[in-house]
Amino acid sequence: MTSIDSDSLLSEVDVSERLEPLGLANRLVVDELKPLLPGLIKAYLTLKDAPETRKTHLFGGRYENIYIDRSRLPELDKVLKVAVAAASTVAKIREPLQVGCWFNEMQPGQETTLHTHDDDDEVLSGVFYVTVPENSGDLLLVDGDEQIAIPPVESAFVFFSPRLPHAVGKNRSEVMRLSIGMNFGIPERD
Repeated sequence: MTSIDSDSLLSEVDVSERLEPLGLANRLVVDELKPLLPGLIKAYLTLKDAPETRKTHLFGGRYENIYIDRSRLPELDKVLKVAVAAASTVAKIREPLQVGCWFNEMQPGQETTLHTHDDDDEVLSGVFYVTVPENSGDLLLVDGDEQIAIPPVESAFVFFSPRLPHAVGKNRSEVMRLSIGMNFGIPERD
């Protein structure tokens, strides 16, 4: 994870006013990020198979996590600055958060398996939607017998507990869906 300064496109007040509670999660739509999406998509497509790109979590013939060197994705900086500001508000944590992120590419017919993100020191998890074709799969949050389906929205974040089991339904569209998964934590003190 890498720390990101608190300078953001949105103020804390603006984040609080825009957050939409969704039961087990919160959504934040940030239309101001839409102009960055074409550049982010182009950079992703160029770098996803680069030798230095790391891929993990091979399930159903696809890698669920694709890690690209963030220094090669300048568009990602603004997305992550907004993400960190929003995550601090959602988690009610005043100290600076760090964020780790990865791309999740879902081609038609693919889905993401049920899992959690509570491996390390995560205080919050999230997703940012880059491309969202119609019928490309809802985020499914599971809490005991309760399951909530959250439809993806382009240029929106969804934040939820890292301990909450979640999956993504099958991409029933005819094109790729692209999102960025995130985990937020408190930096270790020396």
